[in-house]
Amino acid sequence: MEKTTSAFVFACVMIFVATYSSSVRADTWNDIKISAGRITSVRGEFTQYRHMKILSSPLVSGGIFCFRTPDSLRWEYRYPVRSILLTQNGKTKRYVLRNGNLVADASANLPSMQMVVQEITNWLKGHFDENPALTSTLEHGRKIVLVPKEQSLAALIQRIEIVLSDGTSVIKSVTIFEDRDSFTKIVFDRVTINQPIDDILFRQP
Repeated sequence: MEKTTSAFVFACVMIFVATYSSSVRADTWNDIKISAGRITSVRGEFTQYRHMKILSSPLVSGGIFCFRTPDSLRWEYRYPVRSILLTQNGKTKRYVLRNGNLVADASANLPSMQMVVQEITNWLKGHFDENPALTSTLEHGRKIVLVPKEQSLAALIQRIEIVLSDGTSVIKSVTIFEDRDSFTKIVFDRVTINQPIDDILFRQP
């Protein structure tokens, strides 16, 4: 159950990043809500750094993401191991690379992934600060801090920090702190919004 909850929070943050990665200035929650209503699609690249005390250097992975309203998502790791998460019309599929081929993985049917689809509609309306599972704070320095409310979740994730670029609302990074020595940082690049995205990207790996 704890692993499922952790996966849910992580996936929710990813969708939030895709939705709000580029817009007007977001100095208040109201600004974020107004900006959210203008997003129809977004795509870009990401690099993920996994830091742990036992590692001399972080584990690095990366890939691309695509999002289109109301609920179509493609989150694709291209290295070091390829895997793809697809969501469209309320259905979620996950593919992993095995023996040189992409094959369907049953983890897409976890309740955590289905909950992500339900949450996306609220966030497109800019209601990110109303998520009952997290306390949301918009801080100086263009930083959004999310803290779990329940102790069971707080034992897995201490906090999540989303940093916006100076002078814009382009997200520079998202950092998920599990404890003092372990965290995952995701850096975004080449983000574009409101451009046509072929429907096949959300249906086929």
